[in-house]
Amino acid sequence: MKIGIVGAGRVGSACALAAVTRGSARTIVIVDRTRERAKAVATDLRYGSPLCPKTSVIDGDYADLAEAELVMITAGINEKAGGATDRSDPKGRLRLLDKNAEIYREIVPKIVQAAPRAVILVITDPPDPLADIARTSAGHDLVLSTGTFLDSLRFRVHLADHFDVDANQVEAQVIGEHGVSQIFLWSTARIAGVPVSKLIKERGETLDAVRKQVEDSVRYANITIIEGNDASQFGIGIVSARIAEMILRDERAVVPIGSYHEKFGVTLSLPSIVGRGGVIRSFEPEMSREEEQALILGAANLRKAEGRK
Repeated sequence: MKIGIVGAGRVGSACALAAVTRGSARTIVIVDRTRERAKAVATDLRYGSPLCPKTSVIDGDYADLAEAELVMITAGINEKAGGATDRSDPKGRLRLLDKNAEIYREIVPKIVQAAPRAVILVITDPPDPLADIARTSAGHDLVLSTGTFLDSLRFRVHLADHFDVDANQVEAQVIGEHGVSQIFLWSTARIAGVPVSKLIKERGETLDAVRKQVEDSVRYANITIIEGNDASQFGIGIVSARIAEMILRDERAVVPIGSYHEKFGVTLSLPSIVGRGGVIRSFEPEMSREEEQALILGAANLRKAEGRK
């Protein structure tokens, strides 16, 4: 029950904090290019850990990742530093790909050398094409991206706010890219089994108006958070800790998460069974024709970003 976190910046620290407070793993190893920073984060967390489920938090080097079952990668340039905070930019997070790909090509072989059987969870933006870089660098398929898991939660939260219900009672998913081409599955979104489209009509609203409001809030959530607090970190931290639990405990939970799909030729998110081996099986959910076409176009957009047809 050991995980590693490579990158002790704001996102990496949030992942570590969530994992400690949730008791996601028995041992957490934090690695950073600046060892002093990794040590500071680990030490800070250790001081609060007696109030949490039993967890050992240490700083280390890549060799200390040995026997880890999961390694999260959060290292790389973020959206603010990389100039990816323009809502009108069609590239969105993909603007960060080239720089972060260089970092991943350096990091991933070191992880695999130390922990060859570990599942690699890509958190750095843009996570989907970076997961493809990681797969190539690792030489194996035990690579996931956090994908649209967080986007789906954001979708549920905004729908819950709109209808004044608990977000846990909302069934709604975002699939495809964790980025501007993500697909909101309005056709299957439900609250207590009732289609959201029906509830919108009953309220005298139009689907187009609600759709634009909610989609804009979700699609640009990171930018909104960055404008107020410099980095989007806490939500992804909790999501990453939850994914770690699914893998370490072999839960077979079903969530929208990024993995490589031969059909589309890239890593993208579909509802998938997640367990000890990462993604065990994925499902193509029921979609409208518009949503199906959007998924195909989104995959093509990702292939183009990766320099493939």
